[in-house]
Order: sequence, then C-alpha cells, then structure tokens
Amino acid sequence: MGSSNVDWEIEEGIPQVDDPFIQQYLKGRTSLILEEQKQRYDTNLRKTLSPVAAKACEIVSKIRARELTTLGLDERDSVQLNKNPMYMPHLTRDQVQRSGLWKILQKMPKGSLLHAHMDTMFDIDFVIEEAFLTPGVHIYAAKPFITQHDYKEGLFYFQYSPRIQNLENEPTLWEASYKPSTLISLQKAASSFPNGGGVGFRDWLKRRCIFTSEYSHRQHRADDRLNIYKTLSVVINSLLSYESIFRPCLRRMFSRLTADGINYVELRNSFAFPYRREGSAAAEEDYSEWCRVFQEELQRFMSTEEGQNFCGARIVWTTSRTLSNRAISDSMVQCILAKQDFPEVICGFDVTGQGDYARSLVDLVPILFWFRKQCAEEGVDIPFLFHVGEYLGGGEQTEHDLFDAILLGSRRIGPGESLYKHPLLLELVKEKKILIECCPVSKGVASPTDSISSLLSRGVPVSLCSYPTVISEHGMDGLTAEFWRALQGPDNLELPGLAMMVENSIRWSCYEDQSTVEWLSDIREGILGGGLKAARLQEWYASFEKFCEWIALEFETDI
Repeated sequence: MGSSNVDWEIEEGIPQVDDPFIQQYLKGRTSLILEEQKQRYDTNLRKTLSPVAAKACEIVSKIRARELTTLGLDERDSVQLNKNPMYMPHLTRDQVQRSGLWKILQKMPKGSLLHAHMDTMFDIDFVIEEAFLTPGVHIYAAKPFITQHDYKEGLFYFQYSPRIQNLENEPTLWEASYKPSTLISLQKAASSFPNGGGVGFRDWLKRRCIFTSEYSHRQHRADDRLNIYKTLSVVINSLLSYESIFRPCLRRMFSRLTADGINYVELRNSFAFPYRREGSAAAEEDYSEWCRVFQEELQRFMSTEEGQNFCGARIVWTTSRTLSNRAISDSMVQCILAKQDFPEVICGFDVTGQGDYARSLVDLVPILFWFRKQCAEEGVDIPFLFHVGEYLGGGEQTEHDLFDAILLGSRRIGPGESLYKHPLLLELVKEKKILIECCPVSKGVASPTDSISSLLSRGVPVSLCSYPTVISEHGMDGLTAEFWRALQGPDNLELPGLAMMVENSIRWSCYEDQSTVEWLSDIREGILGGGLKAARLQEWYASFEKFCEWIALEFETDI
C-alpha cells in the first residue's frame, strides 16, 4: 500500500494491521482456525505420520495438482467428478491408468471392502467363458424373446441339467413357439441367436450383465434403475448357483481383490437361487454346501503365494424387502442353519432393496425381532448390517429407514448417503460407533460424493466402498478407481484422508464373531487393543509405511 494511502487511512481513523486490537483479532482468528483443524477427522493420523509418510503425502498432493492440468481436467470437471463419480469427461481408461496418481493408488494397501454385493463382484467376461466351458448349462425364460423390449429387459435364467435338452427341431428361446420355462442348452441358444449367432449372443449376454452408460444418467428414474439392476442380478446369480461355475469365479474374484490392494471383504449375498453340486440335477435343500465350497476356495486361495496376505472373506446374508414375512422367515431360518454349520462364513444379516415394491424397515420390525429371538434360541449371534439411506432423490422411506437401522442396533450402515440431512442421527451414529459404508457408485446410480466430505467433517466414521465391473462398461472399477475419484474433487480428501478411511474399514471389519461389548471395545481401542482387530491395524500401518517409503523413492524426482 502506498504511503499516500496509509496517510489517508490514518487521517480517516482506519485501524492499521499492527494496532494492538487488530493484532488481538488476528490472533483469535488464527486460534479458531487451529482449533477447528484439531477436530478434523484425520487429525490424529496426521500427528502420527512419520517424516517419510508426511513427505509421501506432500508428494501425492503435488502430483494430484499437476495431473489435473496434464490430464486436461479443469475446475468444472473437478466439480462434476465430485458430484457424479461416473463422470469421465474426455478421459479414457488408458489415460487415467497411465497417470502417476493411479500408479500410486493402485499400490496403496486398502484394508477391507465392507459393502460389496456379491453379484457385482465378478469379471463378467470370465463368468460367461466359464459358462460356455461347463457342460450341462441351460438357459430358460417365462416367455419367448420376440420384441426389442424382451431382448433389452426380459427376464431369463440359467440352470444346470445333466440331460441333453432340445431335439434339433424344437423351438429355441428366440422363437414365438418356444414353450415357457423349457431348458435350452447354452450352445444351442447361442448358435441360434438371431442377431449375430454365437458372437452376437455373447455380446448381448454381457450387456445384460452390466449397467451400461445409457442407464447411468440421472434422467432415468431411480426405480427404473433399480429394476434394471434386478434383471442383471438374477442372470449372474443363476449362473453362479452351479458349483462348477462358482468355484473358478470365486478364485478369480479373490485374485482381483488382492490385485486391487484389498486384503479382506464382506460380501452380501441374497441366496435367491437353489444351489446345485457339480453334476447334480437335484438342488440342495439348504446352503450349507454353498458355504462349504466358499470356505474351501477361500482357504485354498489364502494358501497360495498370491493370497498369502489376504486375511479372509465373510458373507452378509441378505433377503429382499419385497418378500412376504413367511418368505423372509424361511430365508432367516436358512441363514441360521448356515451359521450353525459354517460359523466362520456368515458374519451378518441384511434386508436389501428400495423402490416402489420394497417394504420399509419399520414394516419389517416384527420379523426382525423374531429373527433375533430365533438366533438366541439357537445359540448364534448374527448382527444386523443394514443397507439403508441410499440416495434415490428423496422419499420418506429412504429417510426413515435410517432411524430404524440405528434403533435396531445395526453395527454399520451403507451407503447412508442421506444421513447428512439428519443432525440428530449424525450424533447418534457417532455415539453408537456406527460406521457409514459410502459407495459413490451404487448400482450404476450416480450419487453425490460431497455427502462423504459432509459426514467426515462432522466426525462420522466413514469407509470408502466400491462396486466393480459388473455395473459399468467403462472399466474404471475397484477401490483404486474410487480412491482416484476421491482425490479429484475440489474438496479432495488427500492421502491422509484416504488412509483414515482405510483404518476405519479395518476397525469395523467382522473378522470374527464378537458380542456387542467386545465389538465396541475393539473399535474404541483401535491399534492399542490386544485382539485380532488391533493386530490387523498394526499390519496395515506397517504396510502403509512401506508404501510411503516407495512413494518417496519412486516419485521424489518427478515433482
């Protein structure tokens, strides 16, 4: 400021910066800013960072800032990525995956994946190939596929049958004379496909198993998107209900999780289709055999060199809200039986589904209390891990389900995107130590990731989750992609923020069955505890330190 301006201000009586009371104001302002920074969700983690880790965090921030320019992302793109995780402006998969930030995040140890619906976890190309390699796989539907609507949205299923189905002159699924629910061999269905034969069939089948870009835009109603998801879900689940396909797909899934830096996963599975053993025409009466195969393949993978750092996988048993109480109770009984036979496999219970035909959580309270009573009588503990608070553009059911989830003692809530609108529930979630499993891309539905920042800023524990390839054709899948997106927004989380969410994912993992008292104790004690969870945290922090050392060595000269 020029001397003439200073003289004018003094003459007018305008206070100067070095005046004692202005200095006092500035001192108070600085103290207020520092006090708020102390309450950041990642404050304690930042305090404990080693010099090498702190340097790595600084390097990542600089690389992120540089690549916003080199990748051609302007401020508008940054805002769009923050609001819509499926927004990929002009970028290709190869462009992103060649970037330094992607290479860094791909190597980051990501802890646990806690909100993963099993039908979204498989490599669809691999599943389809396994189906064609497996003898006895058949396709069927309730009606022939004639119209474009049939091909686009018609329901169809797969089933194993040892009998050779279909004489040469019998009609196929693509003919008006097809008899409803008749099994057609997969090979015959493919070769007779009217739009390109076998190649066209494979392409059509894959598109019916993924959430294509035309359905990811906001102009589609939420219920329409959910209905589309249901159709692709039944196709995948029917394929995986046969042991010969299920086993290799499990191994493939565990391998992909490990490659993404994940060492533990909890998978939600609906058990909607009868399970068949290899070579058996008769379906199993329960799902104990399914659990046995799951446990066997998991242990087999963990015994390999590739899986030596994989800590495990467990199942959250789910049932649909669209069912009657009788059907839900049948599913609950099956869940208890599976838990008794394979206690290490089943770790929780959930009711899933929202939309026009789904029931509210409060409507299910009586049957949920009945389930608790049955568990107590049978001597098993199966905690609630509810899927509620999904962003569907509003609605009382979505909002009120959050109240019931908390009152019913859910240990985690996912995706909980609408929680930020409820100040009282925010405090209850913190008080009761409930984790929010945030899923920025949920069944192909773009949802606002600024709700994550909002929850974190209020001290709510959050973990970042993901839905892999099955829901999206652009190929940007897994937690690496979600971590990359989280660093692109204008209020990006930075590496310490991501690390804090990884720590949360480990603290709230159901590695073993625990009473409520044991569960809360382990969460409070964290890395200072003496149990399995504390050991997992210690292992992760050691891995994170090595990761930071690698960043410092690999990228120091690049910035």
